[in-house]
Formats: sequence, structure tokens, C-alpha cells
Amino acid sequence: MADKNGKKITIIGAGNVGATIAYTFAVAGTCSNIVLIDINKEKAKGEAMDIRQGVSFSHNVKVVDGTYDDAAGSDIIVVTLGLARKPGQTRIDLAQTNVNIIKEVMPPIAKASPDAIYVVVSNPVDIITYTILQCTELSPQQVIGSGTALDTSRLRSSIADHVDLSPNSIHAYVFGEHGDTSMIPWSITNIAGVPMETYCAEQEHAVINEDEIIDEVRKAGSEVIKRKGATFYAIAMTVNKICDNILRDANTTMTVSTLINDRYGINDVCLSLPAVIGCHGIEREITPALTDKEVEKLQESAKALRDVLDQLEF
Repeated sequence: MADKNGKKITIIGAGNVGATIAYTFAVAGTCSNIVLIDINKEKAKGEAMDIRQGVSFSHNVKVVDGTYDDAAGSDIIVVTLGLARKPGQTRIDLAQTNVNIIKEVMPPIAKASPDAIYVVVSNPVDIITYTILQCTELSPQQVIGSGTALDTSRLRSSIADHVDLSPNSIHAYVFGEHGDTSMIPWSITNIAGVPMETYCAEQEHAVINEDEIIDEVRKAGSEVIKRKGATFYAIAMTVNKICDNILRDANTTMTVSTLINDRYGINDVCLSLPAVIGCHGIEREITPALTDKEVEKLQESAKALRDVLDQLEF
């Protein structure tokens, strides 16, 4: 593994998401070296220059553009490659287009930096995380999809607003696909250590409408896109948290997309479940007890992803 003191992060893709992630790293002081790589080299150079010119007001971070070879020696490589979904384009069409991009770009990057931890942001993130494992020799421990980490944050914010608390006091999770088949394991949701229903009753809050909450969480991204055309701030903060946990060897639990085998009867698909994140990437998995109905919903999510994978060419 690269020297942790170097704290070098390479971002593949300098579009809105990649550039905002780089900016967030610089402001937070997450690392000391940032490399931006994009097929549009002038765009990558411009983004790097813009961030670098402001670091005298923040942390002293070296921000440069580069080529795939410059990914060598990275502690972390953030993958934001791919095209956004266009009107009328099916999810499968988008998936195959972005899978093809990943198949072309990722093998040489993985060869240049075989010991880095890879944080995958490209959508559909569960499919792309699986693709990277298929087209490289990277281990499942090294490849982390952002998955439902952001969905989980959105969920905690929604519940927090309902009960007038900080989201930090809410312990709730979104499992499964980062998409329409995601599910919330309500049986393990608690507020300040108290089961959610009990807390709401004791504190005289209205009962939380679970169907409304999951619908709100699933639509949160599209609601932002409808108003401003894209989402990039919240995902940048999410990726920053994942990367910070890796670089600090924080051993923090997050819901991220990883290769699942022998968990809840699910095999050979990437989706989000709790994992402990540290300097080796996925340090270990956590498999909380769920109700039979929750397991069924999670298996349905896995099947939906498997059906997509079966239609793709890797």
C-alpha cells in the first residue's frame, strides 16, 4: 500500500462530481496531494488550477491534473467516470455505456496503482463497482462503491427533521441498491438508542410514515436534479467521509456497495450493507439480524441488480 503519510488521492473524471470532490478534499484538508484526470485535459487542468489558486486560504494541498500514469502511488483513487442518463435512455442503456468506459479505462489504472483503495461514484454505482472487480485484479476489499451512504444520510436527515434532533442522534440505514429497489431495515432503526416507535411515542411525536420516508429518500436525488440539473455537493461530502475514514484508519461503519457473498442468501452482486472502513478498505462486514420480510426485500433488490448484470456484456 502507498505510504499513508503521502495522502495522495487521484480522481478519475473532472466533471461536476469529480471537481466538487476535489474541492471538498482541498477545503477539508483530507489529503496533501490531489490529481485530477479527465479525457478533457484542459477541463482537468482548469479545475486543478482553480482549486490550487485558493488553497492559501485553506490547507496547503497540491492540486494538479495528470494522465493515467500519474495515478501511480495513490492511496485512494476516486472513480467518477461515465455519462449521465439522458432523457428517454433506459437504465440498461446507461449501464452498458458506462460499463464499456470502465472496461477501457480501469485496467491500466489498476495496473498503475494496484495497492490503492478504489472509491466508486460512477452510476449505476452497484453495477460499476461489480464491473471494476470483473475487469481488474483488484480484491473486493479494495473496491468500495459509494452505494447507499448518501441515501443513509438523507434518511437520517429526514427522520431528524421529524423528531427535531441532530441527524447524528439517528441510527438508521438504507440497504440494497442505490436506486429504486433500496430498502430501509426499520427493525434496527433507533433514535438515541431507543427503538424509533418507542421514542416517538415517549416524546409525543407523530408516528413516522415509513412508506413516505423511503419514497422521499429514493426521490431525493431526482428532486435536486429537477431543480438544478445535477447533484454533486452531497455526494462530494459523502465521498470525503469515506476517504477520510480510509486515510485515518478510522474503522467506521458505513453502508457502502461491496461484493456480497453468503449474506442474507445473496451472492455475486454488489450492493450496500454495513461495512467497517479503514486503511485496507473494507476491514470487515457487519450483518445485523433482520426480519424475514426485510430479508425478502433485500433479496428482491439483489435480484433486480442481478437481472441488470445478466443483460450486460463485461
